[in-house]
Amino acid sequence: MDGYDPEKWIYYLLKENYRSAVFPLSYDADEGLIKDYVKAANENDILIAEVGAWSNPISKDLQVRKAAIEHCKKQLELAEMVGARCCVNIAGSRGEQWDGPAAENFTSETFELIVDSIREIIDTVKPKRTFYTLETMPWIFPDCAESYLELIKAVDRKEFAVHFDPVNMITSPRVYYRNGEMIKEFIAKLGPFIKSCHAKDIIMSANFMVHLDETSPGAGILDYKVLLYELNKLDRDMPIILEHLSNEKEYRNAAAYIRNVAKELNIPI
Repeated sequence: MDGYDPEKWIYYLLKENYRSAVFPLSYDADEGLIKDYVKAANENDILIAEVGAWSNPISKDLQVRKAAIEHCKKQLELAEMVGARCCVNIAGSRGEQWDGPAAENFTSETFELIVDSIREIIDTVKPKRTFYTLETMPWIFPDCAESYLELIKAVDRKEFAVHFDPVNMITSPRVYYRNGEMIKEFIAKLGPFIKSCHAKDIIMSANFMVHLDETSPGAGILDYKVLLYELNKLDRDMPIILEHLSNEKEYRNAAAYIRNVAKELNIPI
């Protein structure tokens, strides 16, 4: 979105028939420009799905951790200002890579650190119309429905909600081939808390050991029929955000695939 203005942003969204979007500015943008984007979205019935707060609030480096928590607070304030459905981050990591695996990631101490970071962010901002959420990840809490429920209970803040990324929870052949069941279970247990959803796909090769790769919607095995059907029952305005694609053509093809699946199910999208 570098160099774009609100009119161009809206033009491209409407051109591609998108009805929701990630807010394209950060908290340090000009306040007048932020308001112009919000006005453009409201006037054109574009739902602001989420504000990203991508950072590592549980880093072993205390300076990095402190900066990340402050960033999350500022981005949550922005989400509140623009009326986004949620502010989204991942829990972080205790390893060198902020979004990568580490031996300490699944310890009880790390779980408590995640709880403390979420509480500090929420208790500082005290949002009224948005929510702080964590994207499910394969190598840190929350990584499944059960760990997300445990985290919600431990955080104990009504302003903490759920960001659903089903592909990130497909970490074994068992779940890979039964991902429709996983999706149903997750939404059955956490449905009322879900504020936004990421859309991508996954494919497993025959290489030994297990090797899973992210791919474009429709090029993998994710059960989009189940996903769209269950999300539609939950909330007809649920944002489904495409991500990690390389160019406009790939985004256009991915959107067309999801819309075709929705059409088969008579779901407006």
